[in-house]
Amino acid sequence: MVFLFRDKSIANLFFLVVLSIAVHLHLFINAPLVVTNDADGVFSILLRNYVVGLPTTVLFLLYHIIVLTQAIRLNIVLNDLRMFQHNTYTTAMAYVLLTGLFTQWCSITPALLANFLLIWLFIKLCRLYNHPSPKTLLFNTGLIVGLSVLCYHPTAILVLVVLFALAVVRPFKLAEWLTLLMGALLPYYFLGAILFLKDQFGSFSQYLPYLKLNLPLQEMGIPLMVSLSLLFLFLVTGLYYWQASSNRMVIQVRKNWGVMAVMLFILLPIPFLFHKAGLESGLMLLVPLGAFAGNGFSYPRSLILPNILFWLTAGLIAYNNWWMVYYR
Repeated sequence: MVFLFRDKSIANLFFLVVLSIAVHLHLFINAPLVVTNDADGVFSILLRNYVVGLPTTVLFLLYHIIVLTQAIRLNIVLNDLRMFQHNTYTTAMAYVLLTGLFTQWCSITPALLANFLLIWLFIKLCRLYNHPSPKTLLFNTGLIVGLSVLCYHPTAILVLVVLFALAVVRPFKLAEWLTLLMGALLPYYFLGAILFLKDQFGSFSQYLPYLKLNLPLQEMGIPLMVSLSLLFLFLVTGLYYWQASSNRMVIQVRKNWGVMAVMLFILLPIPFLFHKAGLESGLMLLVPLGAFAGNGFSYPRSLILPNILFWLTAGLIAYNNWWMVYYR
């Protein structure tokens, strides 16, 4: 199956649609859940007001459209940045496959919507390298981070991502860092002004992220352990082939992968850091993990390892589909 996505053709878009439907066959029986928590930010409020209660067919289509749009957009970005030796659709394939690893990732959640902002942020960060006048770009990057935190509070960890990524792609200049921070604070400045004018400034704290160490799941069953093992296998395989090919990359591409690595390792602990974020918040890992998993599917000359990864994941996804049909 992997060979179908190792070239760049319009047919790959059709195969991606088929793959997404196959990964989430359970959605034909049970419509995707819409998970909201008003303490998470604006995305939850929008989902509660405008998405909860929609017909099951609309929810089915909406989930697939979101996942496929993000997968294709991420794939196009990586190809445009020449982060792979050849243009393929393996990153989009990996992204779609990864959405089926955990049952909590098969729902419409604020974290899933936040991935649009995460991809946008990655594009901005990659443009910083050797940019002749980066202050506007830095301000806009900070603005995206600030809006992300307002929309989904666990994205507050993106502040660290941006600061570390800026250190990777550009030499330290205090003025640039201050410009970035000003952009990140601007949405909260306007929010505070609006709340003050409405005499509701006391509710300002509701729009701030709440950090609290917690365990996203209380029980570790065998299916969950298998899912985590596969996630780790994707990570190790992707990192190995990234390191093996990094010597042949030009400096800019190497720095772009450095930004993606920073994003990956800082986002890893996100389900443990934010109050009631749950395993759903781990959906933000799909962006960097999908990119690195694309290495494991596209670089090996032999298709043995990529096919093993694919069919192991397919087996787990089949079990998850069965469980969500009969026990959800």
